[in-house]
Amino acid sequence: MSDPTDRPSRRGRHTTGEGGTSAADFLASYHTGEFAAITDEQPTGPVAGQSRAERRRAAEEAEAARRAEERAQLAALRDDEDDQVTRRTPLSAPATTELPAPPAGGIRATPPAARSVASRPAPSSLPALILGASRSDTGGVGGRGPELYDQERDPLPVEDPDADTGRVLTDEAPAAPEPAAVVHHDHHADDHADHHADDHGHADHDEPPAHPAWDQTGGLDVIGADAEEERGRRGRKARARAGKTRKRRARRPITIVVSLLVLAGIVGGIVVGGQWLFTKINPVAEDYTGQGTGDVQVRVATGDSLTAIGRTLVEADVIASTGPFVDAAQANPASTGIQPGVYGMRLQMSGQAALDLLLAPDTRLFSRVTIPEGYTVTQVLDRLSESTDTPIADLQAAAADTASLGLPSWSTGQLEGFLYPATYDFEPETTPTEMLQRMVAQFTQETASIDFENRAAAIGRTPYEVLTIASMIQSETLQDAERVDVSQVIYNRLAQGIPLGIDATTAYGLGKNGNDLTTADLQSDNPFNTRNRLGLPPTPISSPGAPSLEAALAPSTGDLLFYVLEDAEGNHFFTNNIDDFNAARQRCADAGLGCGAG
Repeated sequence: MSDPTDRPSRRGRHTTGEGGTSAADFLASYHTGEFAAITDEQPTGPVAGQSRAERRRAAEEAEAARRAEERAQLAALRDDEDDQVTRRTPLSAPATTELPAPPAGGIRATPPAARSVASRPAPSSLPALILGASRSDTGGVGGRGPELYDQERDPLPVEDPDADTGRVLTDEAPAAPEPAAVVHHDHHADDHADHHADDHGHADHDEPPAHPAWDQTGGLDVIGADAEEERGRRGRKARARAGKTRKRRARRPITIVVSLLVLAGIVGGIVVGGQWLFTKINPVAEDYTGQGTGDVQVRVATGDSLTAIGRTLVEADVIASTGPFVDAAQANPASTGIQPGVYGMRLQMSGQAALDLLLAPDTRLFSRVTIPEGYTVTQVLDRLSESTDTPIADLQAAAADTASLGLPSWSTGQLEGFLYPATYDFEPETTPTEMLQRMVAQFTQETASIDFENRAAAIGRTPYEVLTIASMIQSETLQDAERVDVSQVIYNRLAQGIPLGIDATTAYGLGKNGNDLTTADLQSDNPFNTRNRLGLPPTPISSPGAPSLEAALAPSTGDLLFYVLEDAEGNHFFTNNIDDFNAARQRCADAGLGCGAG
């Protein structure tokens, strides 16, 4: 228990504000909203020095106290003793706060509702809490406030000096031992009614907490100042945000310009890169104009495509690019007839003009040489020299070097019979060795196509023997149909050991034409005279063609042993009877066909 002498001081701090305003007057002014304005003559004292947090907290506690008191008044209406007991002015402390004991008459407990936690005052009521306001002890704000019964002033007010300001604070709170009864209708009454059914006594404590609306010296917290400062702080923040926004807006045009420049650079890069890539994939088809000037030789190799020919023309500066030439060639079916060889072209021609010149028959620069069937090596060399303007000595030297000509291994090193009869095109720069190599290669290709070597072995002959027989067949008749019968006669005579008696071999050995042979020539002793020698001559006597090669591999069957020229067309009479042969030979001689005595 605290000393009763301390109660005036405590009550003074709770009932009297600065300037001597009693708590009852303040509460009445609070409910009516009629506060006196604060002036320089009415300083607020320590309230002005409180922190914003303290003032805000005090205001919240004041509103909580007000709501708690209203609930207490409603509970008091239900109490049967409301008419007999005087309640204390509703400036009670929050929950667990004990009221000072009255001078006499005992203690009346404050209803529990008065001690409950209260909420912050409504915003509309905060500006009204101004220190020094006064109002009537009766009546409510807007006619809804609690009705306070008249209470007497304390006949013995307590003066309490303020330690901070030096002013003396006077406690004029009512001396009634208990607060006056309050009549108030609260729509929250049902929520708290059962908490106030009975009164309970409280032990008096030494120092109850100060009223939420007062500081330790009795000064009232100015809630309006807190709101004003809060608005100021918000204003400063708003101005700071506005400044940042203005800065961002000021920077925005520059950012937009930079972004546009970057975007333009990217787009430009894409366009330029795309054009470069398209040019690499599909280069622009540059082209010269006109028919060109000057002269230049261009070689078209075997197997060249149109694009390859176009590249060759570009390298020689005949055309500017392959595109126009290839386009023109693809549009002209005759372009497939471009042959390998050397062509005389002009410099800086259009693609179309270059194609036209390649297709012209006299543009190709080459020497075309036709080697007939049955030509000897000597005759072949003469023909090459005449057709290509190659010196005969150069050709003879090349023919003597058989090792460099590509002869087959079974050739025994002899060139005769291996220069295959055909038509050849030789470019201006072709050497004699290259010419002969090409003709030997053609022989190898043709014999390989008929399986020459294996078929020769199948009939019991070497390839070289069959080639020699084919060369004799080639010389004995001009009729392809007779070649198999000539081949039969040769094989039958070889089989029976009869001399072949082919005058073409004698003429070859003597280096003469068959029509120029004399009786002495036919009786001469030379290796190629098959009249007086058995078997085959030492070498082939000419270059046989394909029909003679085939006839040598596959002669006709029979017992033929003789043949003689029968007419001027070159047909022969074949027989196995010697008498028939002699009669036919006489008829040939009588006809002047060149048949001599047998």
